[in-house]
Amino acid sequence: MRLLIVEDEKRLALSLAKGLTAEGFAVDAVHDGLEGLHRAREGSYDLLILDIMLPGMNGYRLCATLRAEGCEAPILMLTAKDGEYDEAEGLDTGADDYLTKPFSYVVLVARVRALLRRRGTGAAPVLTIGALSVDRAARTVCRDGVEAALTAKEFAVLEQLAVRAGEVVSKAEILEHVWDFAYDGDPNIVEVYISALRRKLGPRTITTVRGAGYRLVARA
Repeated sequence: MRLLIVEDEKRLALSLAKGLTAEGFAVDAVHDGLEGLHRAREGSYDLLILDIMLPGMNGYRLCATLRAEGCEAPILMLTAKDGEYDEAEGLDTGADDYLTKPFSYVVLVARVRALLRRRGTGAAPVLTIGALSVDRAARTVCRDGVEAALTAKEFAVLEQLAVRAGEVVSKAEILEHVWDFAYDGDPNIVEVYISALRRKLGPRTITTVRGAGYRLVARA
């Protein structure tokens, strides 16, 4: 899953980005509301984390603008403010959840995962594809009841395939959601992770559709 953080406290933004990256997310971080608007328009994000007090454009306006333009990604708002009116304003502009600073990092990660589970298609916390069980909350994968040890990035690639099980997912779509905006390496890195998943989950679990992408299939 790909996340965008818009937070003007650079140390906090970088700390959150580092932590969420370690959790297996692809994370982009910017420090200005207008830059955040530009990045949100240009990228395909699964969730946005917005501070309210931002230079250029505050979080309320940023959230309202994105919603008016049809952005449906979950939005978690962060602020140093406190009080029910601030929270109400944030939710009224279209935010899905709200955290007041200082907050627990563990709570933030839990909120992020909860918002991602609730969103649109494939939002079930546990996805079952044949003999494969993908627990998006616990970040675990089992085949025939036996847990497979995956790295954070391997799980992220598998998750993109699992939420669209049976469909063809292109290499570009996987790159867009699993690697961050700054990645400019070899796009064939996706093939490396697909090969690793096949070794751990079975060679016929993921099929290659030549010229189109990859498909996670249900096999007993």
